[in-house]
Amino acid sequence: MAKGDDIRDRSFRFACAVVELHDTLWPRGGSGRVMSAQLLRSGSSIGANLEEADAAQSRPDFIHKCSIALKEARESHYWLRLLHATKKLTDAGDLVSDCNQIVAILTTIIRKAQTQ
Repeated sequence: MAKGDDIRDRSFRFACAVVELHDTLWPRGGSGRVMSAQLLRSGSSIGANLEEADAAQSRPDFIHKCSIALKEARESHYWLRLLHATKKLTDAGDLVSDCNQIVAILTTIIRKAQTQ
């Protein structure tokens, strides 16, 4: 596995799980629909920004794109917590855990890139 593939694969799998969750919550309507749409945007944006980071034109550009991915991961974590707290999502454990791991990995990538 090439360097960086793990986080890109993780973020892609996370986005796929978010799409499935969104498709489950959307038909229910109400606030769950709105929150799942927000989660869909932020959860799928993580991987998109990492793909852009892979083609960064410079180290600062790479750090910037990874930082955006990190912000999107943190936002996704918020929406997952809110969905769970409002009982729109009864078991958020795996998604929250995956999201936390993505946040940790991205934080490490950014810190290392800043010190090189």
